Amino acid sequence: MPDTPTGLIPILATPFTADGELDLPSLRSLVEFQLSCGVDGLAVFGMASEGFALTAAEREVILREVRAMTSLPVVAGVNGTSTVTALEQVRAAGDGGADQVMVLPPFLAKPSPAQVVEFFTEVAGAGVPVMIQDAPGVTGVPVDVAAVTALADVEGITSIKVEAPPTPSKVAAVRDAAGLAVLGGQNAQALIEEYDNGAVGTMPACEFTDVLRSILDDLAGGRRAEARAEFTRLLPLIHLGVRPGQAWAVHKEVLVRRGIIETATVRLPARPLEPITAKALAEVLDELALPAWRR
Repeated sequence: MPDTPTGLIPILATPFTADGELDLPSLRSLVEFQLSCGVDGLAVFGMASEGFALTAAEREVILREVRAMTSLPVVAGVNGTSTVTALEQVRAAGDGGADQVMVLPPFLAKPSPAQVVEFFTEVAGAGVPVMIQDAPGVTGVPVDVAAVTALADVEGITSIKVEAPPTPSKVAAVRDAAGLAVLGGQNAQALIEEYDNGAVGTMPACEFTDVLRSILDDLAGGRRAEARAEFTRLLPLIHLGVRPGQAWAVHKEVLVRRGIIETATVRLPARPLEPITAKALAEVLDELALPAWRR
């Protein structure tokens, strides 16, 4: 499947200034950091990007900046709450140079199982390769194995990002039933098990990409004990990065501490870290001793 990005594809945070505006110098710095880590692709407008809080004009600017900095695959998230709005985002992503769109099903008015298939089929007709994003914990909309199997035969649908826990068993079920390329999400919480069960990529947050690159390289090189040891060490930070309402601030606080972006500003309904989580994060980072990144 030549149109299917695989491997390590971090979801870029969206840096803002202290006033809440787009911080393009920090965005460029963030992309440079990812490229220095040896990523296989980059993703924008995902959950970890605060994609829900971006205007159409901001999405256009961000995609243009990222596209200009790399020839690697770029995946653009689509979170439209109807077929019409999703198609608008898909076409804009294609016009902006995205290689793939990662598409959530509509979630405000919950679609039936048949409507889920209808929605993805219509979106795939827009001409940009589609990755199904199966994230029922966020959307409340399951994309069951039967639906994925039906969609695997639709031209333009190339892959699925599995974020339905337990992700390792869903990865295995989708791989066996549908034959699509399967990538893991959920901030890489079950990274090794997902790969064990047939995942060909992972799409986590972007603040520890260098560590994940090392883990994946160890796995690929048969150094499983080393991969597991490093993954176990990283787990406390991974888990802080999925806290409801606070995940975005966690991602950005780490990026600020590592010298990659300037501020940890987030937009409502995301919120800054409260003291308890801030203390826990500081302790975890002190233990991990992640290196600062020099631009």
